[in-house]
Amino acid sequence: MTEPMENLRDEEFAPEVLQSDLVYEGRVWDVRSDRVRYGEGEFVRQYVAHPGAVAIVALDDEGRVLLIQQYRHPIRHRDWELPAGLLDVDGEPPLDAARRELAEEADLVAAHWEPLVSSWTTPGGNDEMIHVFLATGVGPAGATHEREDEEADIRVEWVALADVVAAVLDGRMRNGILAIGAFAASQRLRDRG
Repeated sequence: MTEPMENLRDEEFAPEVLQSDLVYEGRVWDVRSDRVRYGEGEFVRQYVAHPGAVAIVALDDEGRVLLIQQYRHPIRHRDWELPAGLLDVDGEPPLDAARRELAEEADLVAAHWEPLVSSWTTPGGNDEMIHVFLATGVGPAGATHEREDEEADIRVEWVALADVVAAVLDGRMRNGILAIGAFAASQRLRDRG
């Protein structure tokens, strides 16, 4: 049997950025173009500068996970997702943002929170880091939130975690953050026995 590789991890590496230009300034995120010294040469890379985000795997007492479905214009789909949102409040810790987003997107609060997994969503095209939390002891929030645009018709469903994992593996649900969160929660629960 192979020994686990405890030291297997991403490695921080910061080559010299010779020039960094703001190509586009957006409402939520920007596009930058960096000229980078790498080894004996240089290259230019454009990428989305992103504030980061949080997502929540909210589990009820029956082991069901809360999913939301909403329209996402870039993919022209109403995909199934975890409640999630941007780290767009200055100085707000990711856990506080997760609590806020669960209340804003699903009108829920949770008694117990724990970090589940963090992931770069598309490291070749943006610098977004998403922090996924496991939330249990879920109940209704004291107030409901007004929703606009594509959030106005969010559909909410409680689905067995095993069914979500199966749907991801079957290719019926393709949201990457949903997949990461469902797999991580499934493994965490399996480890607990």
